[in-house]
Amino acid sequence: MSLDLPRTEPRPDHPATDEVRRRLEHARTTRLAQLKALDDAGPSPDDPLTSHQKDAIVRALKEIDEAVARLDHGTYGICQSCSKPVPPERLEILPHTRHCVTCQRRAA
Repeated sequence: MSLDLPRTEPRPDHPATDEVRRRLEHARTTRLAQLKALDDAGPSPDDPLTSHQKDAIVRALKEIDEAVARLDHGTYGICQSCSKPVPPERLEILPHTRHCVTCQRRAA
């Protein structure tokens, strides 16, 4: 097997892939624990604050799952808007991000 693989080819055996997968799994586990804590707290489902928190957590879980899919497809770390690499520092802080800072600012 050649080490000169194209960037878009999945590399599940690559050490960085394992670290990213571990970070994404940690983020997913954390969000699931937050969702369970909100459910266990017992406030009324009509409470708008709780509802907004749950919606945000569910959105984050979806983004995390999409990041895992990008990792599996070899496109993780590539901005979905401009197709340039997302800086590693940004991915470390927000491992499920889809965009570089510039494109994220444009979208906001």
